[in-house]
Amino acid sequence: MRLVFCGTPEFAVPSLKHLLEQSDFAIAAVVTQPDRPRGRGHEVALSPVKQLAVEAGISVHQPEKIRSPESRELIEKIAPEAVVIIAYGQIIPAELLGIPRLGWINLHASLLPKYRGAAPIHWAVANGETTTGVTTMRIDAGMDTGEILLQRELAIAASETAPEVAARLAELGAPLIAETLRGLASNAIAPRVQDHSAATYAPILKKEDGRIHWNLPARQIFNRMRGFTPWPGAYTEFRSQKCHIWGEPVSNVSAEPGDAQPGVLHVQNGELFVSCGDTTRLHVLSVKVEGHKQVSGAEFVRGARLQPGERFGAS
Repeated sequence: MRLVFCGTPEFAVPSLKHLLEQSDFAIAAVVTQPDRPRGRGHEVALSPVKQLAVEAGISVHQPEKIRSPESRELIEKIAPEAVVIIAYGQIIPAELLGIPRLGWINLHASLLPKYRGAAPIHWAVANGETTTGVTTMRIDAGMDTGEILLQRELAIAASETAPEVAARLAELGAPLIAETLRGLASNAIAPRVQDHSAATYAPILKKEDGRIHWNLPARQIFNRMRGFTPWPGAYTEFRSQKCHIWGEPVSNVSAEPGDAQPGVLHVQNGELFVSCGDTTRLHVLSVKVEGHKQVSGAEFVRGARLQPGERFGAS
């Protein structure tokens, strides 16, 4: 089966690698985002998908805009039976969707119609979901609204972070893409329309999403810490300085008078705790005050010389 593969980040790499290992698929070209400056040094770096494609000797194309006439000419010239698209990073224009006979086959990191959008893994973890999964779908002109082809579920562990879940979903999705392509070619898959009334959304993350609202229960704050790793992280203010927080919810921590107010800091046996909503507590494992190195909660306590009633959060 002649294919074009569209993808950019690490999440797409296991699927491309798996397809390259199968004798019944031929990747005629890879389309990925243009090389961008990355990291503190702003050095131009290849996308993970491009790195694998170059190593495999596959033709790589990096249009600034996939809707360009050149992109259409490329896909029409290759005439693939299907285009596999995974976390590519651009919206595919409607005029390109009908070129491959089997369509544009997407691997989405949720059990659609839940968590349509740009950040399904982050929001599933941040919302405390215990189950997620991957969906293969034939994309249409909408945002993750196409027909569902196949799905696989995955349990989310109570302490897993978004990057950890993403790595497992990527591996789960790789053989599912191959199974989907074979099933479509043999007419063994009956596509089904999504229940649009059950759709939920996972918008692209914003810096403000990482701000900790201490009136939330500790478990919810912890879930958002897990979901918003590594960016935007979970942050608050202390003595008018921004600081990132890492912690975990605890129970059965004895309270001092006034400690029940969300955001109030208190120390027990040298360890730092924060009062959260619903009379819950968060054990602060580490803190990074802006401009300073990351330290443990206990080190923060010793250095800050906390005053009674001090708190995290804007006053």
